Amino acid sequence: MCLCGSKDNKMSKINPAFNKELEKFGSVNFNACYNCGNCTAVCSLSTEDNSFPREMVRLSALGLEDDIQASLKPWECYYCGECSTHCPQEANPGELMMSLRRYLTAKYDWTGLSGLLYKSLPVSLAAFVLTFVAVLFFANSVSYDLEKLLHFGHLFEGIAIGTIGLLILMPNVARMWYLTILKPGIKVPVSKYAKSIGELFVHMFTQKRALGCDDNQFRWFEHFILVIGYLSLLFTTVALNWFGTSSLFVVILGYVMSAIVFVVTVDFVGSRMKKKKEVSKHSQPSDIFFVVWLFFMGLSAFMVRLFIDLDILDSNKWMYIFHLTVLVQWALIIVPFGKWTHFLYRSFAMYFAKLKN
Repeated sequence: MCLCGSKDNKMSKINPAFNKELEKFGSVNFNACYNCGNCTAVCSLSTEDNSFPREMVRLSALGLEDDIQASLKPWECYYCGECSTHCPQEANPGELMMSLRRYLTAKYDWTGLSGLLYKSLPVSLAAFVLTFVAVLFFANSVSYDLEKLLHFGHLFEGIAIGTIGLLILMPNVARMWYLTILKPGIKVPVSKYAKSIGELFVHMFTQKRALGCDDNQFRWFEHFILVIGYLSLLFTTVALNWFGTSSLFVVILGYVMSAIVFVVTVDFVGSRMKKKKEVSKHSQPSDIFFVVWLFFMGLSAFMVRLFIDLDILDSNKWMYIFHLTVLVQWALIIVPFGKWTHFLYRSFAMYFAKLKN
């Protein structure tokens, strides 16, 4: 290993095989970069103090892993695709930033499962198959009794949210904080953590930084509506027990929120499949899984409630089993280890960036 002086004058280890590691996370030809600076010139987020995405391209090319792990810039990029479009070498700097987010997700995850699932499609497919078999085994163990399926399905949602949040996501956020704040030796007064907490929730619900990207307003609006729809549907099904309620208001609310999730994800799925936009040209399996399963989540939830209201669910239990399978795969694979985590880490990245500044 060689040593190189980083921007804070500390010595950083160089990993000469880092480009090979990033290829496993989806990077495309970033070593073709000859440092012309076009990507930074066209990036709406670049300033005199912050270079997007040029700095991360150079750190990646040099294999400065410690500097990359300490950086929040991959999360501050919203991948409008302008940098890749204007790159004369087709080095795909936008896709590099996306790959770095996958790489960092794997580094934050204490279980190691995120990296395994990102790098291996067969392992991901096996995980989906195993969860499907587990759902079928459970359904058979209760003799396909609809009342028990609905009861345990609702119970699973609440337990999964609490368990995954407490045992996986929060420890991973703590690891992110360690790598970006504590390990680099950044001193942050305790009072600033409290004063800046609003930044976390603002970005979590609005992702407002995306509005700084040129020609990104409609995409931002779609993401905003999707986040509101998804969180509202989650609240309606878990807290308000949408499938078990007789409240007309809750029933209508659930229909509206599930329809929003379904409609918005139809556009996302179509965009991923057509690959006309720069952001979708190099989609990885994790990107496809995220939008497709979110699509199935909205559609299956809508259909289950509709079957309940039409009083035909008891004779069509397969619909709820399908919904439960999607729910379990979403909760156990995509939320803790897949692309859903980007929503969480990006929000905390904006919060940590506020602390750094």
